Parts: sequence; C-alpha cells; structure tokens
Amino acid sequence: MIISPLQKQRLQYNPKLPGMLRHGIKEISVKEGEETRSVADQEKIAALFPNTYGKKEITFEKGENTSPAKKQVVGVILSGGQAPGGHNVVCGLYDALKATDKENVLFGFKGGPSGLLEDDYLIFDDEYIDQFRNTGGFDIIGSGRTKLETEEQFAVAAEVCKKHGITAIVIIGGDDSNTNAAVLAEYFAAHETGVQVIGCPKTIDGDLKNEDIECSFGFDTATKTYSELIGNIERDANSAKKYWHFVKVMGRSASHVALECALETQPNICLVSEEVAEKKMSLAQISNYIADSVAARAAKGWNFGVAIIPEGVVEFVPEFSVLIKEINELLAGEKAQEFNALASWKEKYAFIENGLTKESMAVFAILPETIQQQLFLERDPHGNVQVSLIESEKLFSALVKANLDERKKNGTYKGKFSPLHHFFGYEGRCAFPSNFDADYCYSLGYNAFMLIQYGYNGYLSKISNLSKPAEEWVAGGMPITKMMNMERRHGEDKPVIRKALVELDGKPFKYFEAHREQWAAETCYLYPGAIQYYGPDEVCNLTTRTLALEKGE
Repeated sequence: MIISPLQKQRLQYNPKLPGMLRHGIKEISVKEGEETRSVADQEKIAALFPNTYGKKEITFEKGENTSPAKKQVVGVILSGGQAPGGHNVVCGLYDALKATDKENVLFGFKGGPSGLLEDDYLIFDDEYIDQFRNTGGFDIIGSGRTKLETEEQFAVAAEVCKKHGITAIVIIGGDDSNTNAAVLAEYFAAHETGVQVIGCPKTIDGDLKNEDIECSFGFDTATKTYSELIGNIERDANSAKKYWHFVKVMGRSASHVALECALETQPNICLVSEEVAEKKMSLAQISNYIADSVAARAAKGWNFGVAIIPEGVVEFVPEFSVLIKEINELLAGEKAQEFNALASWKEKYAFIENGLTKESMAVFAILPETIQQQLFLERDPHGNVQVSLIESEKLFSALVKANLDERKKNGTYKGKFSPLHHFFGYEGRCAFPSNFDADYCYSLGYNAFMLIQYGYNGYLSKISNLSKPAEEWVAGGMPITKMMNMERRHGEDKPVIRKALVELDGKPFKYFEAHREQWAAETCYLYPGAIQYYGPDEVCNLTTRTLALEKGE
C-alpha cells in the first residue's frame, strides 16, 4: 500500500496520555465524587432512568487498581457524522484493553449502530488497527445515523451481545448518539444483561460541552482546518482587493465553529446565531449590519472583505423561522402533491402567495429567487424544510447587494461590491487530527476502557483540564444522565442531552464582541496557516482560542 510521507510519520506518532493514565493499568485507582443530578427536569429524568440516574462522578488517580480481574469482550460503534480523531479513540480503547489482558477482545460494529443490530462486525488485531493510528476519518469500521431508541432494537442488541459474550459497548458520537447510549445503558441494567455502555463526546460542531466536558473531539482539528482556509482567503482578499468573500461554516444549532474561526482569523464580519436570536434581528437588520462594514471599508478604498456565516443562522432569525413553519404547514399532507404538480415557478409562486400570511409573504418576497426555490426543495423525513440546503452565504450577499444598491441611489455609497461564496464543511470532518485531537481522542478511548474495567455503566468518558499540557489532564467519567433534560421531539417529550449554545456572556464571545467593530472597519486579518504536527509547543500543541479564553489564558 502506497501512503504519503506525512501519513507514514503520523502512523508512528505516540499520543500523549494524562499523567494518571501513564502509570500502567495496575497502578490506576478510582476516586468517587458527589452524586449527580440532571441539568433540568430532575424528577422526570430520574423516573426514566431508575437504574443509571444519580450516579457519582469519578476521577482516576495513581494508586492500586482494585477492579476485578475478568476477561473483557468489548464492542465499539462510531455513530453520526465524522470528526477528526475517531480512529484514535478506537486505538486507545484497544491498547488499554490489550495492556490489561492479551486475551481481551475488541469487536468493531460496521456502519454505525446498525452494525450492532445486524451483527455485522470485525474483530480488531494489531495488524489491522495499526493502519489507522493518528489518521482522520471513520473508515476503520464506518459510521451511520441509525438511532438506538426502541425496545425491539434494545432486545436485538442484547441478543447480539449475549451471542458474542460482549461485556461492554462503547458508543462514539454526539449528543443524540450519547442520548441513545444512556437509554441503552438503562435497558441493559434493567434487564440485568451484564453489559455496560460507555459514551465518548464527538462533534465538530462543539455543542456537546458543559462544566464537565470542556470540548468535544474533532472541534480543534476542524476549526483549525477551516481557519487555515479562511486565512488563505483573507490573504487573497487583501492581495486582490476587489472581492467580498462570504464563507459559510458548519454549525446547524450552535455557532461555536463560526466563533472559533473568527477568533483565529479576525474577519470583518462574523454572524453568531445565538446573538441573532437574542436580539431578534431581522434579515434587513443583518444585511444592514454587513452593508455598514462594506460601506465603511469602501470609503477607505477597500472594496474587499470577509464574512463568516454559521450554517444554521437563518433558523435563528425570528421572521425567517416563522416563514419556515408556515411553509411546513402549507405543504403538509396532500397539499405537497398539489404544489409539486404545478408546472411553472410562476404558478407555484401564486400558490405560495395565497397560502402564506401577509407578514411571511413580505419576508419571502425579499429573498432572491434561488433562495425562494431552495425553500421548496425536497423535504426531510418529517416533511419539513431542509434548512441545511439553504445557501445562506448567497442569501446574505444578495441582501447586502440590494441594500448597497439603495445606498447608491441616495448617494451614501460609491464603492464596488463583488461577492464570492464558499462553504467549508466536509473539508474539516476527516482531516488529519491535530496533536491535540490525536492525544485527546486516544486518552478518551484509553479512559473508556478504565471505566469498563471498574464496572461503570451509562457513563461518558471524560478528560478535563484540556487547556494545560497533556501530562496535567485529568481522566475520569460522568453519568450521561447529568447532561440530560426533557425536550419536545416529534410531538413527544423525550429525554435528550442538552445542546450547548454559544454563551453571549461567556469569555470567547465577549472577546469577539469587544474587537469586532475594529475588525469590521479595519483590515486586522490573522493567517493561522496549516496545522503543525512537529516543532515548538506553541505551534504544534496549541489549543483552540475558545478553550484558552474560557480558561482565562
């Protein structure tokens, strides 16, 4: 097999572990902390999880290993979208398992949770797993988005585990996947299967975080990858001096990715969805805000700039959110067939005009025709608008152009506005993990096995103190139920892990808020460059600006 020189070097990299996990398996003891409560809806969550709720947080430290000696047969699942470092979680889990007992076995269920239900697996060995160390992607066993949420699925999972003598399942995923892990853990406990479930926090969106989980894995690498590209675009913009670049980045529910990229590159504009919602900003207000920057820079002879747009920002604009709800209602049931049967856009437009309220039609009418049509593309499985298909970067550049055209008419703007558009998403999901993510993910996997060895169930592998060198990281675990609350999903109240949105009173946003006025008018670009794997600590082991600011560094 031919591999690149960098891949060859990365395969040989030895990830760093937290200090207390470096002593050897026999010298790792456990310290239990306080009992936990869910973040909200305590009575309801406790009632739904009688066997796994209220458990204690734990920390590993140097000391005698008092866990019972037993052969462990563990299954691992990659769930949801890819995130850099996933392979190292599996590698860390495998290495800890084999370091404890060479007879221990690791099953990899293929294609996500469906692999467990379909009994589709491989058994890891050294030769196979060594091909994937410190590499990006989830191709080691593949991933999938099947949800584990029904009694029938749980019963099948229990039978598959029984068939192979599996003692524990590790689910590597985001908030939904770890919610499923918590429910599966409760089922296994209630039915006395003897199978433990451990979760690992993964998502490049950065919204699986709280006072215990400082950062989800993949966020570091993905934002560094996007920031390199944005920095390159900024340098090009500052060289050509004739284009405004509108860059959409991933982040459907939260703007952590956009904010981190802004902190790393200092663009002229960065929208933060949570602020848009808090201030109830309209499309007109947002376009006016961006147009002010365009005009201010044009007055200095700078007809160029860079704006970062979070993927899901339009859902946070109150008037747009109402419009989407009305469109969902307009095309509910048989009405969708009636709409789709219309031959021309003119006929469809008349159908829409007749079905929307006056207020929503006013919003719809100001949208570019391409965006209008995107709102009526194929629906999601629930018959709703697929907001992720809306090219919000093109929407806002079109609205800004219309705003500037009006300013030209009244003589308040004389510049040139030539927009270009970019969407950075898949470019970062499978990138070579940074040293931080390589180390963090390996530690999460190694730590997950320690939770299994000590008999914990329904826990999330937890590595904290992440802004410090890896030697000072703290390893432990927390009950997944601690992160849960009740939310309305598809007409029912469901227990789910609460998504972490950007905190507008948090240090990262406050830093951004204090500097964005200057960035909007001046050219203050930063050029992060490519991720560095070798060299001084300050360039190859640096953490995200978000984490550094949150920790006061």
